[in-house]
Amino acid sequence: MQAMPIRIFLVLFILALVYPSSLLATTEQRTALVIGNGAYSSGPLKNPVNDATDMAASLQKLGFTVILKRNANLETMEEVMEDFGNRLKRGGVGLFYYAGHGVQVNGVNYLIPVGAKINKETDVRFKAFDAGRILAEMENANNGLNIVLLDACRDNPFGKSFRSASRGLAIVSSAPAGTFISYSTGPGQVARDGEGRNSPYTKALLQYVQEPGLTIEDVFKGVRQKLRKETGQVPWELSSLEGKFFFVPGETSKTAEVVKETAATPAVELDPQRREIEAERERLQKQRDLLEQKEALAKEKEELAERERKLAIAVQPSVSAHQIKELDDNFRKLEEATQEFKMLEHKFDPRTREMMRKELELQRELLVEQRKRLAVVDTRPFTTIAKEIGRDGRFIAYDNGTVLDTRTSLMWAAKDNGSNINWHDAKNYCENYRGGGYSDWRMPTQDELAGLHDKSVGYTPACAASGNNDKVQLTNLITMSCWAGWASETRRSGAESHAADFYFVDGGYRRWLYQSDVNLTRALPVRSGK
Repeated sequence: MQAMPIRIFLVLFILALVYPSSLLATTEQRTALVIGNGAYSSGPLKNPVNDATDMAASLQKLGFTVILKRNANLETMEEVMEDFGNRLKRGGVGLFYYAGHGVQVNGVNYLIPVGAKINKETDVRFKAFDAGRILAEMENANNGLNIVLLDACRDNPFGKSFRSASRGLAIVSSAPAGTFISYSTGPGQVARDGEGRNSPYTKALLQYVQEPGLTIEDVFKGVRQKLRKETGQVPWELSSLEGKFFFVPGETSKTAEVVKETAATPAVELDPQRREIEAERERLQKQRDLLEQKEALAKEKEELAERERKLAIAVQPSVSAHQIKELDDNFRKLEEATQEFKMLEHKFDPRTREMMRKELELQRELLVEQRKRLAVVDTRPFTTIAKEIGRDGRFIAYDNGTVLDTRTSLMWAAKDNGSNINWHDAKNYCENYRGGGYSDWRMPTQDELAGLHDKSVGYTPACAASGNNDKVQLTNLITMSCWAGWASETRRSGAESHAADFYFVDGGYRRWLYQSDVNLTRALPVRSGK
């Protein structure tokens, strides 16, 4: 059991001596989505595919796992962005790079897919890719640090048919914490496509991104100085980073070579200081490597202890109704703790935030494992010991957190998940819900939700702002914290994936929303009560 960690340590130590920059560049998980669009029917561009190909190769050398798409249509861009967002949820650094046409309409930036048939300004909203989706996916992933690089400020190929005919892209006024955004030129300006293999912006970026020891800010200072000197083009950045990020960690003296803002000091005087700084850097790096090895060993011990704990759960001979109820209560407490963490996580530093998230995930895994064991040992429905605590017409509420609809024989959770949630997470919440000790909960259909609606009754939900008197129109035995609930039906409209929900307001009505939407919609589990 000890030979493997020692062997890994020796390999890492040798790599640290021989290839220190490459090892440091890959200590964190790095994920990149790179898109280059040039084969347009209107205003074709010769460089974006080359730019994307070269940028992907460069990022791979820097330790990024790269998703590369060339000449992507809208459907491909939507699908690959969803995949990218899901990967970012694993943590680490996220990077999005786009080369191609981009336009702004009413202050909103859109990236133009290949094959988009845009005849007038209003077509853009439905046939182009909303650049705001990039930041939304990154914010939803909450992975800590994200980089957005947009070489998309070429002139608007549809300008003559647009009412506003705005040049270049609009600069985003704000971004989630931990985000760095770079535009290939300033707001309302147009970038050059370039005469060589790459655009001037990407050519400069490919040069400086490989330089060891440059922070991300210094990388783009170098890019800006080079472009302004050679073309007059001035890239623009927006940053909400709180720490330092290096594409390639290395010599700190490189920063001075790029900025060149202060007078030069004689090399004879600086050399001893540089050697001293480099020696200290190497010493600190060795300490970090040793610390990482200790953490890996500690993690291995925790995993072994966790396996033993799970095995102990597996040999329990029987389970009581009290144990089932206790487990159900623990699930509710964990859900409440998770929701509270989501509201407060922005107050913690990234390391603490990640530790707390992992602890919540571990607790959930333990509870899920216990639930599986209990399901094997005792399959008796919990309703055999549930007590009736209230009635409202055809609805009966029980003390195990369930409500039975006697007309449809459907059993509902007595309350929803309690916060905004997208469709995929809502489906997962319903299928993993274990209220009342049951394991066959699911997401309801739109018809089943509509069957709950009763415009003769209602109450004000928790999400209602002061002065909003809209009522949730259904029995008060079922608590909805907002006005709408997700349904299981899905469909695809063009390149967009939609899902159904039901809105319990104004007589009730059925809707179709983007599956990624989270505003005002909740998850309410249901199961057959027969």
